Amino acid sequence: MRFVLAIVAFVLAAVMIVLGIAQRTILLEPAFTSLSTTVTGDTTYTVIDPSALAASSGSQTINVRGDGTIFLAYGRSDDVAAWIGTDAYSTVGFNDETGELTSTTTEAVVPDDEDTPADDAAAADAVPTEETAAIVNPAGSDLWLEEYSGTRTLTTTLTLPQDISVIIASDGVAPAPANIRLSWASDNSTPWAGPLLAGGALLLLAGLVLYLLALLHLRRSRRPRRNVPRGPRMPRLPRAPRPKAIKASQITASRRGITRRVAIIPMVLVSGLALSGCSADLWPDFSPAGTATATPTPTPQSTDSVEAAAELPPPAVTVSQLEAIMSEISLLTADADTSLNADTLATRFTGPALEQRLANYKIRAVDPAVAPLVALPGAPITFTLPQQTNSWPRVVMTVIQDENDPSIPTMAVMLKQESPRSNYQVDYLFALEQSAHVPEVAPAVVGAPAIAPDNKLLLLPPDGLAAAYAEILLQGEASPSYGLFESDGDNFRIQVADLNAAKVAALPSTASIEFAAAAGSDEAVALATNDSGSIVAVSMTETETVKPVQEGATVGPAGDALAAKALSGITTTTKGFQNTYRDQLLFYVPTAGSSEKIMLLGFAQGLITSAELP
Repeated sequence: MRFVLAIVAFVLAAVMIVLGIAQRTILLEPAFTSLSTTVTGDTTYTVIDPSALAASSGSQTINVRGDGTIFLAYGRSDDVAAWIGTDAYSTVGFNDETGELTSTTTEAVVPDDEDTPADDAAAADAVPTEETAAIVNPAGSDLWLEEYSGTRTLTTTLTLPQDISVIIASDGVAPAPANIRLSWASDNSTPWAGPLLAGGALLLLAGLVLYLLALLHLRRSRRPRRNVPRGPRMPRLPRAPRPKAIKASQITASRRGITRRVAIIPMVLVSGLALSGCSADLWPDFSPAGTATATPTPTPQSTDSVEAAAELPPPAVTVSQLEAIMSEISLLTADADTSLNADTLATRFTGPALEQRLANYKIRAVDPAVAPLVALPGAPITFTLPQQTNSWPRVVMTVIQDENDPSIPTMAVMLKQESPRSNYQVDYLFALEQSAHVPEVAPAVVGAPAIAPDNKLLLLPPDGLAAAYAEILLQGEASPSYGLFESDGDNFRIQVADLNAAKVAALPSTASIEFAAAAGSDEAVALATNDSGSIVAVSMTETETVKPVQEGATVGPAGDALAAKALSGITTTTKGFQNTYRDQLLFYVPTAGSSEKIMLLGFAQGLITSAELP
């Protein structure tokens, strides 16, 4: 019976070991699923559609081959389409029926103003302007979530969701690379190979034990009985001669010994295979993550709110996008501030922020003793509020604060992107008040809608904010708008009053000074807050005019007014002179009817012109 059990164990062990080895060899599924296509035509851009990226589950490995430079980037499908605009491009899609990639070409469209719908803002924004028409290379665009480049071949592995597309190009002039292969990693793990190999090894060991026990039992059954009566005593035979000594080299193993050694070989082999089964791919996954978990019951909510949330436009940028943008702007600003390069600065600055910094460059070019403006740090970003939009221009507000270095002021930045092919530029740049409390806003993944400059649902319309505040600077409590603004914590108002008083006190009796303030010509930028209020950025212009009041008297910038001397080029004049300052102001404006007041969150001031009066 033991021999039968041993044979059964050997047979089962052989079957299990063969099945385990087969699962890792001839029955093993391929590790990757690949689809390839060759793009026809000579378009400069190729777009991989989300349907092609989702042709198989798992991460996508994209391999592109071509001559020369290869550029690859991915971004939201709407942003990719907007960047391409009306240019010709090829699309790589997926055919569900054939299971293969497809390649189609979209010809360039010449826009016709008469055929463009007036209410189709997204289509109008996608048409390149004269300024952006020359931008043909997609490399470096702020629209991309990530970008890669290589020469002749480029391979990258990504995990992209449904609403993301990939754009491929060379340099925007040469045709895009034509050979594209998409691959997806397949789950070819064999969770039962390990148990089969280990079980086969155990059965083989059990069979060997049974076989040895059977042999032992058989040998014992053939031994002579111990209590058998003794027979007659036989005569003593002569002793046989002692055999000659045999050398160790002449000893050879018996066939039974050789058989036993050969039998050990399968045991060693199977043991090695069983030990190799320690890989996680060879065993079932019993971890809690691999088991099904209960799905929480969603909180009931109205259908209207769900549909409204689904219809919200996406945020202009993601946090990771903004971090990359601010890092690049910070490095560029530092380089431009050092070299006083106005052309470099103009690629990333616009509006009042550009005007103030260019004036500082002019002053420092004449008098290097004048201090540069505060450097713009690129990190850490502690606040992000992108505009909800599918069109252009786009606006993003961010706050950069380094809590570990109190010497660096907390900076608030308003960025603007005019068109799909232009990059974000710093439109407003403020130093936040220490006591400023930024109101609650939507998370960065949701964004906030932009508020129209003439919106009447706020305590003051955004385009009337600068004029009202300028009136307060000139008239103080006599201004009709004085009660609308919070005076506590408004350090800018105190700073302006103290500086003006000091200038009046230092003025000689032979001269007069006149102060004026008015709203700037820059457009107000406003983003909504959660309480129906708004964060508003505006610009304001301040002027001070100094004139002699006696015939023959002269006036000039004060001795310590290095900036005014550098810009005006005068020390004394009989005509008088005028200094112009540009103010950048950031306010929180509550909703109309609120008991709260308008609060100044941050400001920046700089001398932009100083000239002799005509």
